[in-house]
Amino acid sequence: MIAVSAAVLIFVAIIAFFVLLYYFPLGLWIRTIAAGVPLGIISLVRMRLIGIPPGVIVTNYVRARKAGLDLYVDQMQSHYLAGGNVENVTLAMIAAQRAQIPLEWQRAAAIDLAGRNVVEALQMSVNPKVIETPTFQGVAQNGIQLNVKARVTVRSNLDRYVGGAGEPTIIARVGEGVVAAVGAAVDHKEVLEYPDRISKAVLSKGLDAGTAFEIVSIDIADVDVGKNIGAELQTSQAEADRRIAQAKAAERQYAAMASEQEQKAETQAMRARVVEAEASIPAAIAAAFKSGNLGVMDYYRLKNIQADTEMRGSIGGSTGDQGSAPPAPPQK
Repeated sequence: MIAVSAAVLIFVAIIAFFVLLYYFPLGLWIRTIAAGVPLGIISLVRMRLIGIPPGVIVTNYVRARKAGLDLYVDQMQSHYLAGGNVENVTLAMIAAQRAQIPLEWQRAAAIDLAGRNVVEALQMSVNPKVIETPTFQGVAQNGIQLNVKARVTVRSNLDRYVGGAGEPTIIARVGEGVVAAVGAAVDHKEVLEYPDRISKAVLSKGLDAGTAFEIVSIDIADVDVGKNIGAELQTSQAEADRRIAQAKAAERQYAAMASEQEQKAETQAMRARVVEAEASIPAAIAAAFKSGNLGVMDYYRLKNIQADTEMRGSIGGSTGDQGSAPPAPPQK
């Protein structure tokens, strides 16, 4: 029993020792003393109690103090509790001091909390970044299309890095300026001869306003001649005019065909009425015979007159072409 109790006591003592070392980071405390930036053990214990890893704070605090930065532990603790990256902000502050770039802790912490890499922003401020733009297509006033590709050199503007527009906005504005500059050229040869006119025209527009960057330069990397848009538009217009003319001609043709069909229908109707009238003649003659208004001699006399008329018509038609024979005298 005594041996078991002793083992339990030893085990409890070991656990208590490690718990004590966890809440009382003596190694970190000794490290701050050795680095010449002493930090109270109570401060380290308070960090552990409120959920802040003392190792992160101590490492960056010693790093900042050795670099000559006047930073405080409370600033780092507040930034860590806000969800920021204490190490990135500290490294950015050190790099800014070495590059003699004015950068305060509040601004660096704001950039970090905004979701942007403050170290990368500072490096871009020292070493400008080159952005390769896609190919922009512009059309000169003579209708020739030009394909322009540019390189935009930008450096980060730390004062506008929080809330400023990013690279897509820079590319879109540069593209708009390039298209406008090409469209202002009377002849595409002017752009091919002096491509720097595009960069000068674009730079004069102040395209970096409201962005997180400052445009250092805009260089035209390539200019290629594309399609003849003016000729294509004229060709399309001529084709459209031709189709309109064809449609109007077809409309007139269909109208003439419809009118011809109407005339044929009217002619057929007139012939039908004539045939109908001729068919009623025998019935009228029969009715005249029956009523006594027409005798046999009258009928034959009518037939003779009809035959004489037909003969005269045939003689006049045959001799009318000669123009010399007089008409025959009437029979008695």
